[in-house]
Amino acid sequence: MAWLVLIVSGVLEAVWATALSRSEGFTKLVPSVVFAITVILSMCGLAYAMRDLPTGTGYAVWVGIGAVLTVGYAMLTGEEAVSLVKAVLIVGIIGCIVGLKAVSH
Repeated sequence: MAWLVLIVSGVLEAVWATALSRSEGFTKLVPSVVFAITVILSMCGLAYAMRDLPTGTGYAVWVGIGAVLTVGYAMLTGEEAVSLVKAVLIVGIIGCIVGLKAVSH
């Protein structure tokens, strides 16, 4: 259960990061509200998952999921340029996330 909550929390991290960018310094209401709600849910999920998972592993997986999804979404929407190097590095992060899951107890 902790892993599922951690994955959902990582997805929410990507949502709040994107909403934070779109809030334009908290000057836009809807993205600001989305940010506030999802950052709270994401942190609560991370805290819950870390009751059963090692701190370093939980945090690294949470950040990794959020980073991969945030960059991936930005590239899909054209906010960031797509490049082969970025794609390879994202695959590397995914590999590290899977590796951390595989070696955790």
